[in-house]
Amino acid sequence: MNANLKKIITRSVLLLFCLISLGVYAHGVDEQTQSFLSLNKGIAFGPFLYVGAKHMITGYDHLLFLVGVIFFLYRTREVIVYVSYFTIGHSATLLLGVMANIQVNAYLIDAIIALSIVYKGFDNLGGFKRFFGKQPNTKAAVLIFGLFHGFGLATKLQEFEFDKEGLFINLLGFNLGVEIGQFLALGFVVLLIAIWRRYNSYLKFSKITNILLMAAGFLLLGFQLTGYFMS
Repeated sequence: MNANLKKIITRSVLLLFCLISLGVYAHGVDEQTQSFLSLNKGIAFGPFLYVGAKHMITGYDHLLFLVGVIFFLYRTREVIVYVSYFTIGHSATLLLGVMANIQVNAYLIDAIIALSIVYKGFDNLGGFKRFFGKQPNTKAAVLIFGLFHGFGLATKLQEFEFDKEGLFINLLGFNLGVEIGQFLALGFVVLLIAIWRRYNSYLKFSKITNILLMAAGFLLLGFQLTGYFMS
């Protein structure tokens, strides 16, 4: 490994750790949003839509998983299909989790979300075929992990005592906001990847990129498990 490659890897790791450290805090709910969610009465579709979009854009764990999902997808149709599976999964459990008041430990759900990032990076590296001789159904995996990501969003919302009046409409607004935030963030990522694919470095550094993706997942996993055992 030459000196330039070592520098690139070192800087990438440091940047990744900085982003994840910021992301861990950004993924929470700020004081202004907490105040709104706690005090809101009745239908507030627009504000919930804004909160959902904001939450998704700062939800680094969700976005890291989706980056792994689309990393080797070259056709727009494939990107839409896979993102749709993810959307169906997290939309279902987001609505179900809050409406049915299904209580799940937030740290454990977020730990599973972190594992989904590790899973996707490992999958992109061909780990399943290499070590197990079999490739899991990728669409089914995205749908299943989408279900867990939805519960992750639901646990954040369940921290607040919502006014029951207009709750379903407000949740639809929040969910639509999540989709808008997801669309904006992924649109930017897809554009960057499309530009990067024009250069030989894309395939050259694809292995390093997915190793870093796994590292991010393990970092988040450690953070969540630490929070679980210390809470």
